[in-house]
Amino acid sequence: MGSDVNNPETPKLPILGKRNILITSALPYVNNVPHLGNIIGSVLSADVFARYCRIRGYNALYICGTDEYGTATETKAMEEKCSPKEICDKYYVIHKEVYDWFNISFDKFGRTSAPQQTEVCQAIFKRLWENEWLLENTMQQLYCDKCQRFLADRLVEGTCPTPGCEYDSARGDQCEKCGKLLNPTELKSPRCKVCQNTPRIHDTNHLFLDLPRLKNELEIYINRTSVGGLWSQNAIQITNSWLREGLKPRCITRDLKWGVPVPHEKYNDKVFYVWFDAPIGYVSITSCYTSDWDKWWKNPEKVDLYQFMGKDNVPFHTVMFPSTLLGTGEEWTLMKAISVTEYLNYEAGKFSKSKGVGVFGNDVKDTNIPVEVWRYYLLTNRPEVSDTLFTWSDLQAKLNSELLSNLGNFINRVLSFVAKPSGLGYGSIIPSIPADVIVDSHEPTKKLAHKVAAYVEQYIEAMEKVKLKQGLKLAMSISGEGNGYLQETEFWRLYKENQPLCALVMKTAVGVVYLLACLLEPFMPSFTLEVFKQLNLPPVVHDSLCHEKGDVDRVKRPWEIVSAGHKIGTPQPLFKELKDEEVEFYRKKFAGSQADRIERAEAEAAKLADQLEKNKVSEGSGKKNQSTKSLKEGKTKASAPSAAELEISITRLDIRVGLIKSAKKHPDADSLYVEEIDVGEEQPRTVVSGLVKYIQLDKMQNRKVCVLCNLKPATMRGIKSQAMVLCASNDTQVELVEPPSSANVGERVTFPGHEGVPDELLNPKKKVWETLQVDLHTNEELSACYKDVPFTTSAGVCKVSSIGNGTVR
Repeated sequence: MGSDVNNPETPKLPILGKRNILITSALPYVNNVPHLGNIIGSVLSADVFARYCRIRGYNALYICGTDEYGTATETKAMEEKCSPKEICDKYYVIHKEVYDWFNISFDKFGRTSAPQQTEVCQAIFKRLWENEWLLENTMQQLYCDKCQRFLADRLVEGTCPTPGCEYDSARGDQCEKCGKLLNPTELKSPRCKVCQNTPRIHDTNHLFLDLPRLKNELEIYINRTSVGGLWSQNAIQITNSWLREGLKPRCITRDLKWGVPVPHEKYNDKVFYVWFDAPIGYVSITSCYTSDWDKWWKNPEKVDLYQFMGKDNVPFHTVMFPSTLLGTGEEWTLMKAISVTEYLNYEAGKFSKSKGVGVFGNDVKDTNIPVEVWRYYLLTNRPEVSDTLFTWSDLQAKLNSELLSNLGNFINRVLSFVAKPSGLGYGSIIPSIPADVIVDSHEPTKKLAHKVAAYVEQYIEAMEKVKLKQGLKLAMSISGEGNGYLQETEFWRLYKENQPLCALVMKTAVGVVYLLACLLEPFMPSFTLEVFKQLNLPPVVHDSLCHEKGDVDRVKRPWEIVSAGHKIGTPQPLFKELKDEEVEFYRKKFAGSQADRIERAEAEAAKLADQLEKNKVSEGSGKKNQSTKSLKEGKTKASAPSAAELEISITRLDIRVGLIKSAKKHPDADSLYVEEIDVGEEQPRTVVSGLVKYIQLDKMQNRKVCVLCNLKPATMRGIKSQAMVLCASNDTQVELVEPPSSANVGERVTFPGHEGVPDELLNPKKKVWETLQVDLHTNEELSACYKDVPFTTSAGVCKVSSIGNGTVR
């Protein structure tokens, strides 16, 4: 059920009288392995909707592929000392393997380096040129004399010019720390990423899309579609923000070699900017799928276009791409619906492809956790309206309570009872309901049928509006109702006391099992296949909620769904418990960056090789000598402190962005506040702070603070304090150290240039906090710092209100 499995020999084309839905997910960039945030943000979300469309009987086409041109690929090729084409070939295979493992059901998963991309892209450019929507302009660009080349955005690094950020490794196109879009010439202290030389500003001629002149047409489209179509709220907000700031001509060419060549004699040494040609990739990949691609892409009356992506891709799909298509003057299928996710963060920080932080698509195969569990967890945690957090403990809780105890338990109880031999159950045969059993007179069954029908109706409504997380929650609610029904009817007692009524209950329950398999197929297709196998039914679930065939109406009578006399297969547990020790193992295994993990693995391998070598040397000695030697080695190892213990580094502190949910005075101490602070965990932490004399109580409510989370808990006047709020002070004042207002609650405060994993709990005897605290202070710009490095979040630097050159503690 992986990539291209639904690609028939004869390509799908729009069908008259059917709902024709064209689905795309943002083309993943090919220079790295996708992490879980990328997967939920685009391909997995789109896959769920595509599968839903198919089970509803719609004519759906799901198109995706790797985005292969541009600076990032050239940069990666330089790093790996190979050609851009070789990089793309390598990572295309990796991407495809990851999506296959995740059961992503593309109709076509292509590549933007295919010849069709050049053909379609150049044709669109020529129409824009003919229609005079392009401007020629000279722009200043950084030029590296040492490399003898203009430096594209990502080939430049420097200090972010944004006040309060000043991150020293900002890219030429965007600052990773504060998120601001940049031009390379705006960077302070720019340097060439290839040779570290300081580039100079040089004039170069480029082509621009005249967005200001296209604004009226674009706004008509946006105003009509964002209201009449299905645009997620964050997409509307981001787009309106761009429009409010005023559209400017957008450069569509770059001084590169790796890309679609510009078909104009004056610009034939340039290629198209990746954000001009990448969305055109949807069209070109469709043209690789069928030569009649225009029946999908130039058919706005009969085809609805649904697009899925993360929030950083929005302007290119709601402003740039529609403007490009509108400028051709042709009848394009423009986007009707856009579903945009916020960020999925990892444990206490952000997923990062460039830094290798988080769990990546190829990592999940190295766990024993099945694909349906990964899909379920990512989708139930889908960041639809705000950033969400991946934690191993949350994955464990959802697997053990929701999948194992709720869903798996219900299905296994029903099928196992049906499978019991006659006299104890039904010998694997679905019972028939005797004629004298009237369903309407059995209140529990009647009530269940009514609730299930209502949930299915709400499920369809949610899925039609692309509210995927809500759809999943509604489907799982039916499982909860099923468990309640089994308890209420006490089927095990009915079997002994009232077999006719028990037959109704079990036949109804089996119908609900079948229904759950259908409703959950978009979310967990491998789970559905297994349930159908245990039901001994063919694994064809398409059209299982098709209105035209009366499937939805049948939901109101679940006892009719699976025929009497049908023999089921062999029931098996569907999910396996995830234990605490496994969670701890995974947390440690995937801690830090991928580079950290490789370093740890190499260190372990070296340690093992060293041990084997020592064992080999001691083989010739007597047993007594060998034992004595091992004992001595053991003592030496036990007494020698680890490198982490020897080095007291700022990275050992677990400082997080916290949100004070409530604050009140300590009942037994006039100088103390007791706060409940959200630090991104399941429950807020209780924190006791001696701030009554310095900060008014009303100023302590609902504000973001920096919280040191790995101090040993201390009891203060009868209340255990589980963390410490960081403040700055001088001789007379105390002020809270405040993260930027848009910083994510629970994210770890970092110190650029210092990488490492915090201690689980600081050992008070080692004086780690006391040693580091002396170097914590505020500077003249009011930034909180460790030595000269600011407290940094994804939204910028942490500050105080007025205390410069103060002490932080």
